[in-house]
Amino acid sequence: MSTEEEIREFGRVWAAAEERGDTEVLAGLVTDGFRLVGPLGFVLDRDRWLGRYRGGGLVTEKLTWTDVEVRDFGGTAVAIGVHEQLATHQGNPANGRFRATHVLVRESDRWRLAGIHLSPIGGPPPFTPERGDR
Repeated sequence: MSTEEEIREFGRVWAAAEERGDTEVLAGLVTDGFRLVGPLGFVLDRDRWLGRYRGGGLVTEKLTWTDVEVRDFGGTAVAIGVHEQLATHQGNPANGRFRATHVLVRESDRWRLAGIHLSPIGGPPPFTPERGDR
């Protein structure tokens, strides 16, 4: 199996575990030094990231990771795709569509997630010329 296929399969396992709120599986998928940079710039370490599901604070109904492009750097892979979720956090809607960068490292012959960075996906900036204006 190629690195790209391995990372795409990893992504399916990760998204399914997020949907189930399965902290045991998620803990096994990430490194001890894992960090998430959220779409508003907040940073969660591994324990805080896993803790989102404990006590029902975060409920993810659906999570997809699509349009994934994988770059293989040997023991490290960078995968950029679209992360779309239907979720609530502490009872408030936490739905969104984000550009997601996943950084994975190979540890003991398996991939583990070292970091995720989420950015909102916006349209072109207002100063971008219209197609007819070029």
